[in-house]
Amino acid sequence: MATILVVDDELGIRALLSEILTDEGHTVELAENAAQARSVRESLRPDLVLLDIWMPDVDGISLLKEWGATGMLSMPVIMMSGHGTIDTAVEATKFGASAFLEKPITLQKLLRAVEQALAKPGGKPPGPGGGPARSDGALPSHGGDHGHHGHGPAAGNGLLHPAAVAAPLPSGPLSEQSFDLDRPLREARDAFERSYFEFHLAKENGSMTRVAEKTGLERTHLYRKLKQLGVDLSRNKRGGAA
Repeated sequence: MATILVVDDELGIRALLSEILTDEGHTVELAENAAQARSVRESLRPDLVLLDIWMPDVDGISLLKEWGATGMLSMPVIMMSGHGTIDTAVEATKFGASAFLEKPITLQKLLRAVEQALAKPGGKPPGPGGGPARSDGALPSHGGDHGHHGHGPAAGNGLLHPAAVAAPLPSGPLSEQSFDLDRPLREARDAFERSYFEFHLAKENGSMTRVAEKTGLERTHLYRKLKQLGVDLSRNKRGGAA
């Protein structure tokens, strides 16, 4: 996954973008003005920058021009603005921006722009080890092109006899469950909703973004609902305990 720098003077925008991108597996750094953005750019060399145009000290277009003039524009930059015009977008592209997002930024447009920017030459592929990223956001299997890992009786030639392949054990909550209906309605409903969300979180590898899309809920509503139900989010995160 990539290291992404989000530059915006609005705390709410920084928090929201950080939450979404972190949920997608990226490492996110934040800056609220051009001075902080310069510092992060020099110390961390991010793979992608999301840069707001209208900031109180130095605007995003000026910072983009500065990076271009000093040879610091070695990463794709996506410009953001709540008051954007076609002329502004054209100017941003002229000075090296890879894309322009108009606020309020929709989830689909953000993820699509990030994926496309990282896939361009010079952008770091989102997959680990420089491998290609899959469109579904899943991590490529380790060693998938090396034939084998040395496990199993017939792993040496990359082939397994059907008899040697054990049936996979089900992992995570089952899609079909039984519920005790001899209880108050609220308790029964909460038990069902808890199991429902735990199932989808496990199915989507803990991606709140995809669970929100699948269930048709706004992310903030989804977070509140999960906390209310007492759903443990930590165990469903990528890289967490199996």
